[in-house]
Amino acid sequence: MEKTSKIYIAGHTGLVGSAITRVLKKEGYNNLIIKDLKELDLTDQKATLEFFEKEKPEYVFLAAAKVGGIQANNTYPAEFIYQNLAIEINIINAAYLTRVKKLLFLGSSCIYPRECPQPIKEEYFMTGPLEETNKAYAVAKIAGIIMCQSYNRQYGTKFISVMPTNLYGPGDNFDLNSSHVLPAFLRKFHDAKVNSQKEVIIWGTGEPYREFLHVDDLADACLFLMNNYDGSEIVNIGTGVDLKIKELAEIIKDTVGFAGIIVNDTSKPDGTPKKQLDVTKLHSLGWKHKIELKDGIKKTYEWFLKNYHA
Repeated sequence: MEKTSKIYIAGHTGLVGSAITRVLKKEGYNNLIIKDLKELDLTDQKATLEFFEKEKPEYVFLAAAKVGGIQANNTYPAEFIYQNLAIEINIINAAYLTRVKKLLFLGSSCIYPRECPQPIKEEYFMTGPLEETNKAYAVAKIAGIIMCQSYNRQYGTKFISVMPTNLYGPGDNFDLNSSHVLPAFLRKFHDAKVNSQKEVIIWGTGEPYREFLHVDDLADACLFLMNNYDGSEIVNIGTGVDLKIKELAEIIKDTVGFAGIIVNDTSKPDGTPKKQLDVTKLHSLGWKHKIELKDGIKKTYEWFLKNYHA
């Protein structure tokens, strides 16, 4: 991409989209197109195509999605599959019809089988059953990947797909009914500290392993891949390092300064036992993460404290 290239960031107000927008601005890309939901409903096929025909972006970062943690995915599967499928279909097809030079599609590590060899290599894609609690979201993301690959094969487009691990950072969702585990923990431990509670209850046994990547690192990787990768095969983006949920809880407890105890609600589901990405391919292309987990959590909590009431 040239610094003056016309670049559309779909989902620029979300966790990922806002981070991509930040890194593009930081690196001197000055011709960015952004539209919020009030201006453009990406589930509306006609409106999306008209937008592409009018603006004619050269490059697209497809970060728009309906996202949430295990509770939201398990409670609203119909919304997760419908909204994500609609957004992907509309944007990818409009990008083809208006001759977008290159598109980067943000998938998710949940596209891999539940019982997957660890660490998870890109070649394990579509080799086994999915995790039930977020199957609707995963199927929608799988459809987006296959759509990008199919358009590349049939039409010669340059649509690439990346699979980030669990993300966190500034701009995250801290709503306890819909957030992912790391921001949910930050909110829970913060509220417990402020309210002088004696305990914090967390879902499941705490034994599953999860890998976490700061969203600014993800954005940096997406910019790197947009400029350096043209293949149809998916690329994992992560740190290659994971830890137990109960270890994450302890780190966040210490970061927040909560003095009480942690209680596990084992009546609640654990989700996938382990989801560590193999990032050998990404490293071989020349990119590696920069922000370590403890530092990233500290920075995220500082952001949370400044923006919590807002």
